Amino acid sequence: MADGDNSWARRRFLKGVGIAGLTAGLAGTGTATPGRQPGAKPDEVLVGVSATAEDVPSTVAQYVPGNAEIVHTNETLRYVAVQFPSEAADTARENFIEAVTAKDHVKYAETNATHEAFATPNDPQFGSQYAPEQVNAPTAWDTTFGDSSVTIAVVDTGAQYDHPDLADNYASDPGRDFVDSDADPYPDVPADEYHGTHVSGCAAAVVDNGTGVAGQGNSTLINGRALDENGSGSTADIADAIQWAADQGADVVNLSLGGGGYTETMKNAVSYATNNGALVVAAAGNNGSSSVSYPAAYSESMAVSAVDDAENLASFSQYGDAVELAAPGVDVLSTTTETRGSYEQLSGTSMATPVVSGVAGLTLAQWSLSNADLRNHLKSTAGDIGLPSTQQGSGQVDAAAAVTTEPGSGGGDGGDGGDDGGTGDSTTTSVNGSLSSYADYDDYSYGWTYDAPSQVVVELDGPADADFDLYLNTGTTANASPGDYDYASYTADSQETIVVDAPDDSTDLQIDVDSYSGSGSYTVTVTEYQ
Repeated sequence: MADGDNSWARRRFLKGVGIAGLTAGLAGTGTATPGRQPGAKPDEVLVGVSATAEDVPSTVAQYVPGNAEIVHTNETLRYVAVQFPSEAADTARENFIEAVTAKDHVKYAETNATHEAFATPNDPQFGSQYAPEQVNAPTAWDTTFGDSSVTIAVVDTGAQYDHPDLADNYASDPGRDFVDSDADPYPDVPADEYHGTHVSGCAAAVVDNGTGVAGQGNSTLINGRALDENGSGSTADIADAIQWAADQGADVVNLSLGGGGYTETMKNAVSYATNNGALVVAAAGNNGSSSVSYPAAYSESMAVSAVDDAENLASFSQYGDAVELAAPGVDVLSTTTETRGSYEQLSGTSMATPVVSGVAGLTLAQWSLSNADLRNHLKSTAGDIGLPSTQQGSGQVDAAAAVTTEPGSGGGDGGDGGDDGGTGDSTTTSVNGSLSSYADYDDYSYGWTYDAPSQVVVELDGPADADFDLYLNTGTTANASPGDYDYASYTADSQETIVVDAPDDSTDLQIDVDSYSGSGSYTVTVTEYQ
């Protein structure tokens, strides 16, 4: 332990760069175009708009070339999708991205990347389940089978929510279809579109109902259909589904998908869900490489690797420093569409991820925890299975330990490399400030309370009519800034969260609150976990 005193040192500056004054929002409005195609949308560019702009589509519309059009708007995440003709050269989209990002109120522009479901299907095999037993779910069930007040959102392909082993755990309003833009997330082609049904069962196939298989606990399920029957989906559809899940009050958002690379739109959606209290659990990826795919690689996401029934890293599982937990993901028996026989074995980090999500839901049935505290509790109670921390993170998720160990009391054996999720102790401190204009920012130095903290969460709560951003530096005395930072969160509004695992505490934490545009008061909160 350190001396126990948090220290904040504030250094206030006025930016001296010559930036043109912001213009008022234009009066015109963009209109959505019906008939967007489902699945991948490679011809689209996503443009993010600052909260200080009066209107999202009209801010962008004036810069859209004549051969393109705005086809989609998300007012909550503050972005539009601009579609170019399929025959347009890549340079047309690239030129538009370069030009529009230089305009007032535009925070970013990027292609509408394609993401895939992370499953590696095998021929159907029916045998005994091993995943719940490997993560000690039966022992946890001696305490609780779960609680319907806890909601897990499966953002995936559609799901057969009337499956005999899922129906009792699916909400009466089972979800929304972002691929076909309707209110029914049922699979379009059940013979091909089974991934979301399998993921749903891994998390919460009904336990103790005398039917089929068991998930990890009886949480309520909802499905945001963002991947089509081919298992592909655009950044925009997935981001919209994540935002929708958060707005439904989901406690856990399961993302068994990825591969589209870093995108601001997806990061903003994950940040939105995190800021609204959801734990985002995401698949590390299936190409066997030594780095984790996005969205699992975002600091707000809990990245999950896959292990087999001998607790060895699956040959396909990606791994790396971003991995936080491991779970069974090889030949996992779960629900599938009835067209395919109702039950089948699949392999992938797609299967490991909902095991963690299901255990998270089971844990919330026993303990009232914030998403940050839940994340750390799952890590502190994880079981060391003898793999390097880059492969198992804090260890394999352990349902029994998570349910029976009182949060804050420790009790987990943790993983290799010293990242054991901490003892469960935490401390929180806040500082208030204000910024006067786009040219203003505040820098702070934060002195650590704990030696070698396991995690730090920094949150910015700013005005709704401004756009403030958050930047961090660790292991240096250099001030953080938009041009020099180790970690950043810069959504279109002033609600920002940064999560850093095992932060470098050799120097004070450097924090920068920066006004992209607008003015007002804010609060910065730092939660440090031992």
